[in-house]
Amino acid sequence: MSGARSPKSEGRQLLEGWLFDVYPSHDGMIIWMIDDADRPHRLRYRYAPTFYVAGDRSALEVGRQGLARLRIPVTCEPTARRELMSGEQIPVVAVAVHNPLAFPAAARLLARIPGLTLYNCDILTTRLFFYETGLFPLARCALACAGDEAREVTLASRPEDLEYALPPLTVLRLSLESSTANPSHGRPGQLAAGVDGETVVLDGDDPADTIHSLNRLLQRYDPDIVLTEWGDSVLLPRLQDLAARTGIPLQLNRDPTHRARTRRSRSYMTYGQVVYQAGAQMLHGRWHIDLRNSFIYAESELGGLLEVARLARIPVQELARTSTGTAISSMQLQRAVRDGTLIPWQKSEPEAFKTASQLIVTDKGGLTYQPLVGLYEQVGELDFSSMYPTMMARFNISPETIGCACCPDSRVPEINYTVCRRRRGLVPQVLDHLLERRLYYKQRKQATTGSQRASYDQRQTALKWCLVTSFGYLGYRNARFGRIEAHEAVTAFAREMLLRAKEVAESHGFRMLHALVDSMWLQRPGATRADYDALAQAVTGATGLPIFVEGIYRWLAFLPSKTHRGVGVPNRYMGVFENNATKVRGIEVRRSDVPALVVQTQERMLQRMFRCQTLQDVRAALSELLGILEESLIRLRSKDVEAAELVITNTLSQEVGEYRHNTVQAITARTLDRHGAHLHPGEAVQFIITSAGAKVPEDRVRPYALLGSDWHYDLEAYATLLLRAAATVLELFGYSEERLREEVWSLLEQQ
Repeated sequence: MSGARSPKSEGRQLLEGWLFDVYPSHDGMIIWMIDDADRPHRLRYRYAPTFYVAGDRSALEVGRQGLARLRIPVTCEPTARRELMSGEQIPVVAVAVHNPLAFPAAARLLARIPGLTLYNCDILTTRLFFYETGLFPLARCALACAGDEAREVTLASRPEDLEYALPPLTVLRLSLESSTANPSHGRPGQLAAGVDGETVVLDGDDPADTIHSLNRLLQRYDPDIVLTEWGDSVLLPRLQDLAARTGIPLQLNRDPTHRARTRRSRSYMTYGQVVYQAGAQMLHGRWHIDLRNSFIYAESELGGLLEVARLARIPVQELARTSTGTAISSMQLQRAVRDGTLIPWQKSEPEAFKTASQLIVTDKGGLTYQPLVGLYEQVGELDFSSMYPTMMARFNISPETIGCACCPDSRVPEINYTVCRRRRGLVPQVLDHLLERRLYYKQRKQATTGSQRASYDQRQTALKWCLVTSFGYLGYRNARFGRIEAHEAVTAFAREMLLRAKEVAESHGFRMLHALVDSMWLQRPGATRADYDALAQAVTGATGLPIFVEGIYRWLAFLPSKTHRGVGVPNRYMGVFENNATKVRGIEVRRSDVPALVVQTQERMLQRMFRCQTLQDVRAALSELLGILEESLIRLRSKDVEAAELVITNTLSQEVGEYRHNTVQAITARTLDRHGAHLHPGEAVQFIITSAGAKVPEDRVRPYALLGSDWHYDLEAYATLLLRAAATVLELFGYSEERLREEVWSLLEQQ
């Protein structure tokens, strides 16, 4: 890539704009540019992705002959690259594959030859293109073109730019109208399309009319983005099926020579939970983003998605369907390629042997102090800023820096690992910029309003999730740059820093009510905001880590365990700050498996409680709070509720046929399965409790997607859920679930 040269315009067309989409072809890459007038341009760019091979001369010759037999065009050139763990240069052969589509096949062929070690060979071709050329999604650049071929490219922006312009993107929204549940479970709804605020229903009696109508919209507006709900799993497959049946080509792709790229759905285990990821339907020359199949978009919207795509060098459609862990891994891979560090094909750094006593010391995780259950006023919360990634950067924690022999005096607290001081680690190099970048966006968010503020917030939120994931990936056994000893070093430093913070706080006269990994809740009679700010400065001085005052609570409640009364739960509390901001953790309003009626009732109760200045004011408002509960119970009893308010969502932990007990999710899954739904582990199912104690399992719950007009619900079951949620926020004020049942529900039943 000729980033240092200016494109020559003699006899060539000079095109300026944004790099929109990239994918491989037989002789290079197809590049789509969006110019300043929002016009798309399709160009070819010659590119030969490169991987590296180490081995003896005879093995290398066998590999060369094998590539020749397969007629894979390659260029082999001896060179030297840096090995990650040792940091030393080693001799390798660079294998440039002149047909990018054959890159995986060439790597697989050489991987089977004994005596060869491969590097940089299993990176997706599009990402490797970005790593090797220095380009990135939505790069502002100028192209010198001869016909439809891009000859030279000059970057006019960098991915590190904190402020950058984006192209004027046109969005077409496709949705299934009136679909209140997962349409793959039985309620497909009508197809609706919207552009520029106008929405039309495309479905008709004739499938051909649907395809023609959609094609006309695509031709008229030529959207850059097709934004859908359930597009990957239901909508696009349904449209493709209609197009096949009618024989009318569907014009979703801008590139008529390519079909939509598909990827199969999968279920996988992460952090002890089964997660289901729907398949993918990705377009060429146009983006398809499924709002129901994108974690990053759901958390940070389009601004956050584009921010991470630029930094991770992952095409936007791919990033929308992957995790922030994959994004942070891609940033590390890009740094390694840029620095000439070899990326091994198969990770070969096993966990070092540890005795049982060593495991007890090293495998502790973060430090947690059990909260003191009760009600408190004037409590200050201090939070370390991005504690784990900040420590990884400050203490130079990376797979290749842990256990070095050159710095015997640099030790990790408690576990005594050495950490290199001479060589800056790969992981900290990536985190340095992300930490600085997020801080900048947070500052700009505070200084701006309106759409600017929203944009900065989307970007900093996306970076927050990348930083959170960076620690988890450090200990992930399949991560390219993961190593359990590095993960253990981070948690050891975290325990030490929290202990230091506790000591500083207590030396300033504060009482610690609770501490959780990177946060502390403190109280001192008469302490002001200035006192807490001074404490934060003292803690930063003692730890070297930035800590800030999250706020001072007017009042705060540390709630007891549901199963062990009087015992505190680390992440279960509610409170209101002096600036009227609120914070709630670990209760019904924060859960996804609670009916909307219950969530709304608890929300109303909390809103009334949070308007109170003191705990005494809360106690004075108890009759109003009980009235809110009573209103919901009366609605429930008089059947003045909608089905949507009673829906419960649970996640399947296994295949439908593997359930042996009649749990509510098992019953729901079996019913849906009999009606043709194809369910997977990790997929969510929705149901309404119809008769919890029925002898016939199928009578206990009914899938929401199959509800019908004759639906009914179990009054007692939903009343119990309401009483339980009310007791969560009122128990410390003297109202347990038992008392609420006796004083509220029983009286209503007698009326």
